[in-house]
Amino acid sequence: MPSTTEITVTQLSRLVGLPTAPAIVDVRLDEDAAADMRLLPGARRRPFQQVAAWAAGYAGKTVIVVCQRGAKLSQGVAAWMRHEGIDAQTLEGGFEAWRNAGELLVRPDKLPPRDEKGRTAWVTRARPKVDRIACPWLIRRFVDPDAVFLFVAPSEVAAVAERFKAAPFDIDDTFWSHRADGCTFDTMLEVLDLKSAPLLQLAKIVRGADTAKLELTPQSAGLLAASLGLSRMYRDDLEQLEAGLALYDAFYRWCRDAKAETHNWPSTKGP
Repeated sequence: MPSTTEITVTQLSRLVGLPTAPAIVDVRLDEDAAADMRLLPGARRRPFQQVAAWAAGYAGKTVIVVCQRGAKLSQGVAAWMRHEGIDAQTLEGGFEAWRNAGELLVRPDKLPPRDEKGRTAWVTRARPKVDRIACPWLIRRFVDPDAVFLFVAPSEVAAVAERFKAAPFDIDDTFWSHRADGCTFDTMLEVLDLKSAPLLQLAKIVRGADTAKLELTPQSAGLLAASLGLSRMYRDDLEQLEAGLALYDAFYRWCRDAKAETHNWPSTKGP
């Protein structure tokens, strides 16, 4: 049984990918991180020695602190954060327990550099529809909860990417784009090694909606319709993004938890 200041791998796994997921702080030693550079979904690497300097940035958040085995480093950092009034817990068994359980781990080596506030930045064409909402959802929920997304004129994407050190995505002839029969969402899952069954199911739905192959899944047509509707509801791309995140949250939870549930009307037969 974990203590009141620990969370188990199973418990944390159920929270990952949700809009209410806790912040995850990775305080592993550099040599441990070098041996396996992957991160828990949404995790941010932080030096444990400097917790007094960075802890305040998590005020008002629930935080899970992860070290290699869930021992002195994570427990010390979490205790320090609790002293600062922050709701901080440690992951029972640490990074090793998470990895040994076969849970999702993100490969960070292809991500854009983080800015002075620790955020990754991404840029794409304005007026997003499917892929250009699905990809930000994936990044925000599984990679970098604070990621910045810039929507600009198509002709300016490359220049903005260069000047602002942002990764261009869903643009022809860029790294984060369509490959073979897949869409950019598929590319991100492959490169970041995010291959859970729910995410792969969601990817198929997105691919059908984004590549005009609505026969791929029964849900693809509905996703396309909702995406086009949102694009007409909002003039501001960032407002549309925020609304679209909720749409993908719903599709993800269906893929993860509700595929076997049906809904029929009437619920009972009449006389």
